[in-house]
Amino acid sequence: MAVAQTAGAVSWEDDAAPALRVRSYWQSVGYRLRHDKVTLVFGAVVLFVVLCAIFAPLIAPYDPYKESIIGRLKPFGWRGHLLGTDELGRDLLTRLIYGARSSLLMGLVPVLFAAMTGGTLGIVAGFAGKRVNTAIMRTMDVFYAFPSVLLAVAISGAMGGGMLNGLIALSLVFTPAICRIAETATAQVRNLDFIEAARATGAGTLTIIRHHVLGNVLGPVFIYASSLVSVAILLASGLSFLGLGVKPPEPDWGLMLSTLRQSIYVNPIICALPGAAIFVTSICFNLVSDGIRAAMDVRL
Repeated sequence: MAVAQTAGAVSWEDDAAPALRVRSYWQSVGYRLRHDKVTLVFGAVVLFVVLCAIFAPLIAPYDPYKESIIGRLKPFGWRGHLLGTDELGRDLLTRLIYGARSSLLMGLVPVLFAAMTGGTLGIVAGFAGKRVNTAIMRTMDVFYAFPSVLLAVAISGAMGGGMLNGLIALSLVFTPAICRIAETATAQVRNLDFIEAARATGAGTLTIIRHHVLGNVLGPVFIYASSLVSVAILLASGLSFLGLGVKPPEPDWGLMLSTLRQSIYVNPIICALPGAAIFVTSICFNLVSDGIRAAMDVRL
């Protein structure tokens, strides 16, 4: 009888449901992202564009600067040019692949710089409060008096254009918005109990910010900064289109769109390809950002 009871107990334990595994916050975020098919699909497109930009010399079939007088504005497939040629006879596929480098650089670097600078200023303003907060935030509010597009054009135009000046202009445009996000997140946690407990133990200001405040601010800043990448790509393309960004003969989607617009009545499909690349890349970055935002918004 004892043997039968033991066997029954073992059988019951085998049929019982497994213990519930409690995921950490980042494990929960990863689980949501892995099961978000839309984010995964558009993230694969973003990864493809990034890999094309990194390995452009290995992927591109032709020299992006080689011109041909007799090969101007040729259609798809002409003499091995899969996407045809541009107004100077250069291979359009090669130019698009190399153009991803400057477009992604102009989209990612200003956001990264603005996140570091604006995040630091926002944390200082939110944690210090009073006069420091007023000085920093009122300075940031000055930038809000101008539309972002107009401000980027004005700064880049005043500095003389070029990729470096475009990067600086876009960084200055995005810094105030990220600074406000960081300041708001810091002000929300500044007077919470765990901050007061850290003060009571004698922890210094830098220690409290590094161990207790930074973790609560990085999430909102990262989510908002990821949504700015698509905006940065569009603004950078706009600056290049106006002649205030990347200078010729460097391949850039916005610059290619500007130079090809004069040939729109000769070969309209080829002229639309740089615009399609800008549209697809910015939309994919935007949708991936929305997926990351939804995954990080874990409500307990």
